[in-house]
Amino acid sequence: MRFSFLFKAMLVVALVVLFDQLFPYGFSGAGVGAFAGLWLMGLVLGRRDVRRSAPAWIALAAAVVFAGSLFDSPGLLAWALYWGALSVAALLPKAGHFDDAWLWGARLALHAATGIGKVISDLRQFARFRRNKGASAGAIMATLGLPLVGGCLFVALFAAANPLIAQALVAIRLPSASQMLVWAAVATCVWQSLRPHAAVMRLASRLPAPEPVLPGTSLPSVLIALAVFNAIFAVQNGLDIAFLWSGGALPAGMSQTEYVHRGAYPLIGTALIAGVMALAMLRPGSASARHPWARRLVTLWVVQNLVLVASSVLRTIDYIDASMLTAWRIAALAWMGLVALGLVLICWRILRGRSARWLINWNALAALLVLTVCTFVDLGAAAAAWNVRQQAPAAVDLCYLGEVGDGALLPLIALERQPMDAVTRDRVRYVRDRVLTDLSARQNTWTEWTPRGARRLAQAQTLLGRDRDRPLAVEQPAWRLCDGTIEHPPIVTTQS
Repeated sequence: MRFSFLFKAMLVVALVVLFDQLFPYGFSGAGVGAFAGLWLMGLVLGRRDVRRSAPAWIALAAAVVFAGSLFDSPGLLAWALYWGALSVAALLPKAGHFDDAWLWGARLALHAATGIGKVISDLRQFARFRRNKGASAGAIMATLGLPLVGGCLFVALFAAANPLIAQALVAIRLPSASQMLVWAAVATCVWQSLRPHAAVMRLASRLPAPEPVLPGTSLPSVLIALAVFNAIFAVQNGLDIAFLWSGGALPAGMSQTEYVHRGAYPLIGTALIAGVMALAMLRPGSASARHPWARRLVTLWVVQNLVLVASSVLRTIDYIDASMLTAWRIAALAWMGLVALGLVLICWRILRGRSARWLINWNALAALLVLTVCTFVDLGAAAAAWNVRQQAPAAVDLCYLGEVGDGALLPLIALERQPMDAVTRDRVRYVRDRVLTDLSARQNTWTEWTPRGARRLAQAQTLLGRDRDRPLAVEQPAWRLCDGTIEHPPIVTTQS
């Protein structure tokens, strides 16, 4: 036990030192994936129970996949999924098996919240152990007092007598407070994976069943509510069918653009609320869940919510056609797809009498699959490529492509090859040159280098050749805007 504790402490120190060496200027580059892989190795080496747990190896394999994504191109989403998989692997020997997503969500939240508390409790336990062995703080200070005081005295004397020693002492730089805080945060995260808090499993087991409850509901109130809700939703869906899907003429004073662009996200929120209410009104075992008309009405209501989601998708697509595609709009469409799947699962759960845990498990699995795909697909690059293919060169939002960064480099090169006027081509070259310069600078720095960036830079250099076209030089006081437009200062006239 004592050796295991000290070995884990040494693993923590080693990982903190590696973190400090890998990220001297910031948490970026392929080193993020390398550190993730080293953390996984530390977990396997430091936890015998993890090595002996077959389910834990499944979670470790998932963590390896996300560590590979972090190595190729680091991102917050990939890091969150990696940490989740690593934490599941760390907790599985205590849980024994994969039970349901509801409990695992609570365990991960408690695991994250108890990190500092676990470090403090282990330090107290270690101090108590040393005190019982006769190694109290006073005894340690008494033992080390003479070597420390005497050593400092002789070092000071030699520094006064030898300029080389004095220069070496002056060159020593103590870590800053912010650097020590980063070390402490890294040590806490690693330590809690090696020694999870016992309260995580205990508190998570006390969670109530995830069944939504609406107080005061009865069979008559549920039937009346479902009839009213279906009527209200029918009005909204009827208006969408008449004006959104069919393209009918709107009343005077309202434009098609205003009608289309206004309700995408509120309608998704409405569908989510309706889904939760449907679950609460037809809980398994309740009178409404067994009543045939209640089941028919809730099925009709779920179908109407699916039409509502489809209308939201159409609104978003129309909005994209009217403006442009962005990474967030791709994510919004994926989210709408998950909402639609969740509604179908709600209906299936009600008709087949499934539990709320079954519903949460399937929704969590669908969300995890979508998020995993998003860690390997650059949504910004996909959006940039779509905009370049679908829009006229003068209509492409070059400011957005510049914000996308190196993901927009290849689409910018493709855009530059399209026919366009000289001014637009110069603006495209400016944004392309800025993105290319930034990517080249980052790839030439080992702390910023990534395999995905290296592949993009190599492709861009192949397409552009050695003598690539440059944008027009702009002399002060003129300047460039984010889309490459040349701005000149206003001409000030003086009156005599």
